[in-house]
Amino acid sequence: MRHPPCGPYRTTQKSGRKGPAKLRNDAFFRPADAAVPAIIAIFVSDNAGRAGPRRPARPYRMTPQTILPLITLPLEDPILKFMLIMAIVLGAPLLLNRLKIPYLLGLIIAGAVIGPNGFNLVLRDSSIILSGTAGLLYIMFLSGLEMDMNDFKRNGWRSAVFGLYTFAVPMLFGIVAGHYILGYSLYSSILLAGLFASQTLIAYPIVSRLGITRDRAVTIAVGGTIITDILALMVLTVVVGLATGQADTGFWYRFGASVVACVAAILLLFPLIGRWFFKRCSDNVSQYVFVLVMVFLGAYLAQLAGLEPIIGAFLAGLAMNRLIPGTSPLMNRIEFVGNAIFIPFFLIGVGMLIDYRAFFKSWESIEVSIVMIVMVTAAKYIAACLTQKTFRLSRDQRTLLFGLSSAHVAATLAAVMVGYNVVLGRTPEGEPIRLLNEAVLNGTILMILATCTISTFASQRGAHNIAIKGAQGPGERTTGEHVLIPVSRQEKIAELVGLSIALTKQKYRSLYALNVIDNQSDDPELKKRSQSLLETAVTAAAAADIHMHSLLRYDVNTVNAIVSAVRERNITDLVLGMHENSPGPNVQIPGIPTAATTAALGKTLQAVLAQCAVTTFIYHSAQPLPTIRRHHVVVPRKAELEAGFQAWLLRIRHLAHDTGAQLIFHAPKTTVEHLWGRRRRKDIAQYAVCEETWDNPAALLPELRSDDCLWVVMSRRDRISYQAGMYRIPAYLDENMADHSFVLVYPVQAGHAEQQGIFNMNLG
Repeated sequence: MRHPPCGPYRTTQKSGRKGPAKLRNDAFFRPADAAVPAIIAIFVSDNAGRAGPRRPARPYRMTPQTILPLITLPLEDPILKFMLIMAIVLGAPLLLNRLKIPYLLGLIIAGAVIGPNGFNLVLRDSSIILSGTAGLLYIMFLSGLEMDMNDFKRNGWRSAVFGLYTFAVPMLFGIVAGHYILGYSLYSSILLAGLFASQTLIAYPIVSRLGITRDRAVTIAVGGTIITDILALMVLTVVVGLATGQADTGFWYRFGASVVACVAAILLLFPLIGRWFFKRCSDNVSQYVFVLVMVFLGAYLAQLAGLEPIIGAFLAGLAMNRLIPGTSPLMNRIEFVGNAIFIPFFLIGVGMLIDYRAFFKSWESIEVSIVMIVMVTAAKYIAACLTQKTFRLSRDQRTLLFGLSSAHVAATLAAVMVGYNVVLGRTPEGEPIRLLNEAVLNGTILMILATCTISTFASQRGAHNIAIKGAQGPGERTTGEHVLIPVSRQEKIAELVGLSIALTKQKYRSLYALNVIDNQSDDPELKKRSQSLLETAVTAAAAADIHMHSLLRYDVNTVNAIVSAVRERNITDLVLGMHENSPGPNVQIPGIPTAATTAALGKTLQAVLAQCAVTTFIYHSAQPLPTIRRHHVVVPRKAELEAGFQAWLLRIRHLAHDTGAQLIFHAPKTTVEHLWGRRRRKDIAQYAVCEETWDNPAALLPELRSDDCLWVVMSRRDRISYQAGMYRIPAYLDENMADHSFVLVYPVQAGHAEQQGIFNMNLG
């Protein structure tokens, strides 16, 4: 039985043939095949069924007419949508740099162009909203994560003052604009003023990219944003409650209790959970996913408490601040993913809200938008000027402060939508009387565009000038910090690299990983193993976006290879692990006569200490460095007289500042006085007088908690700061402090520097 042909495949009139074209092998086509895709025509000859020799089949040609009908607007295919957005993220900087348009503003404009109010290429659907929400939470989380907690504590009252300035002045301007200029009711005017007061740190990525997140103006702006947003949202809650008659006494009790419970849960429980997790999980992917969970959990808890989710995300950043140092690989991953995915999606989503047609809807919308833009800009600028005069900030800091506080997105949108949806009654014609009318809604959208533009330009100008002055500031060190890390154990490499990164400043550091192969060995696997170790070190540094130089040396003596690398590369610091023993000559090391010390450190380390004059750190790690809460530093008498005193002191202080851990010095009274005299303005270290003899390590060393790290500043024999009984310290720590992290510090000392001729460092 033959089946009828599947569709009227006819030839063109040009061929002169009429009637349906008979398909070959039509037995394979069943009536159920109601529609055969056009692509099948590739295999169908135009002379099928004709008598005589067949001509070759004409190939099917893909034309715009055949492709474009498959693409409908707005795009619904998730692949095309994602591709388009990522193409914008990729191409925007290339184009905008030529036009001198800030990157953030360009993404907002791009969102307006492709959005439903532009060319309608992409709808602002649930996927865009989800990604944008994640981006906004990401920005707030990063602002809390990158904040200098010590500086935040010192400048907390400054943030409070700025928060009150940037809340009170816009509130005053908003009430005047709403009640006396636009003629709104008192409740509507107060709610409009709340829109003026709220702000969004949309320009924070600019500050982050320029590396000035710890500038005082940034700290003040971030802290002030949280304060003013909380106050603005409380105004929203109060006004809506009063306008609808729901603000009774019980409401305030419930709201206050929920806010206190939310803040306490995030700030107290999140650090405990984070420290527990990071101690037990070293997987990079799991750590990053854990961070995302904490961000959204904090946002959800804030939402449950009646606050905006951005408040919870910021508090989560503060809670995780000390557990994620700024130079850690995890921090690099967080910033990378945020800047590449989440934050661009948020900015493009903001652009999709912009409706240029609001200009043409009514004169009232234009009038309201002009009043809102002028008044809110003037109010935020006055607040920044008042803060500058109060705390004697520079003009660039004032500009940056104004730029960071002038953008209105998240809280403003939330407030205007709430006010728009509150219906107070109806007109005789049946039209709803809203707390905030449609003109305010349209004016808010235009205000978002204008304030984001102003914020981006102002922030970029101020941040750029501050970054330039910081790079060219007086007293800037020009000497590099060259750190050598001999590696021999796979499991210890990441810890040694992490310590090296935390000890040095990114601007000056150069890291070198060294592995030594015995040139008398015939084992072919040694080179593969050495290369694997070096690759691990390079990978560990690359995770923190730091370049690591790998050095592979062939030498019969490991010590000679290390000493040679120190001299060739002008090494300033050595970072080694405990128990890095390797076969070496059994010789008497001058100044190190005891077997106890040799057993604890090993012959290789002893020989390196005797022959290298650079600052040396011998590290025993019992837990990840970011999970350390306190660093105890035991300093011997007359340590301040050694040539390398300032070098190791700067390193330890930088590490404590980078990780946010507490620093406690234990030293004799005269040394404590010297340490106190050398403290810096931002130094919040503690100083304890310790006059105990080094003959008894148990009495000398402080009591340690589970999350403490011990630093012991040592000395080579016959040097100024050498103490009798110091040789017992390594063996004592090795036997009794295995559950704690500790570091032995051997500074540059007089005699060694002159003999080696390599101590030429400007560390002031």
